[in-house]
Amino acid sequence: MSQSQRTAVINLYKTLLYLGREWPQGYDLFRKRLHKVFTKNSNETDPAKIDMMIKHGHYVVKEIEALYMLKKYRTMKRRYYDGKYF
Repeated sequence: MSQSQRTAVINLYKTLLYLGREWPQGYDLFRKRLHKVFTKNSNETDPAKIDMMIKHGHYVVKEIEALYMLKKYRTMKRRYYDGKYF
């Protein structure tokens, strides 16, 4: 693993840990699963496969952000409307 890939993996891990604070099932469960996945793939040496996993990780980050934005949108909508249309 090159130094730039190592930095990208560490930054991805930190980003996912930060996003996991608001996970619906709890931070501890999110952290354990995240650690398990990163540990499972820690012995990978193929640079192409590492790049593919980093790209997948960034996709997961975008999906989690979208999930949180949807949750915030629904909360705001519930606050300002009476709720009979949902």
